[in-house]
Amino acid sequence: MTSTPSATRPFRVADLGTLVVMPWSGEAPDGSDMPYLLAYSLGDTAEGPEGTAVAVARLLTDNGMPVGGDVVDGTERPGLPFTLLVQSGAAVLNMPGLNAQCLPPREWLAAVEQRGYAYLVLTTRAWPEAVPGRAVTPDQLAAFAGAHETLTAAAHIVLPARSLRG
Repeated sequence: MTSTPSATRPFRVADLGTLVVMPWSGEAPDGSDMPYLLAYSLGDTAEGPEGTAVAVARLLTDNGMPVGGDVVDGTERPGLPFTLLVQSGAAVLNMPGLNAQCLPPREWLAAVEQRGYAYLVLTTRAWPEAVPGRAVTPDQLAAFAGAHETLTAAAHIVLPARSLRG
């Protein structure tokens, strides 16, 4: 009798659960604002946070993004499968098989316009408490986004900000 290992199961976007993208900006070591994007799952599938962690990790590794590794500089990799479109006050994160949109604050938009890129932290760690429509305090964001468990379970990608040309 033979069986198919689960590792060869096709990737299904639904296995990610609800994927949330949260924008914020903060002072960088050079003294100017850095536009950040935090992308995470709510962990809301039948397999729970453990299952969504596996799915997010697979999305990343199947597309050459290291989890917990070095920063991937998309400004030097034009064929990167993750892209960022900033247009009409919205940010759209495009990933293989899906995209996620958010409405960043003015400070984020100004920072991305100045720098020409944003820093994406796409973590396998679920954050079920941070659901869309419910306010997250700066302290809650700092605690989750800055946690060792979040950062080491994430791909870190510098994404050039593209816009539609008219």
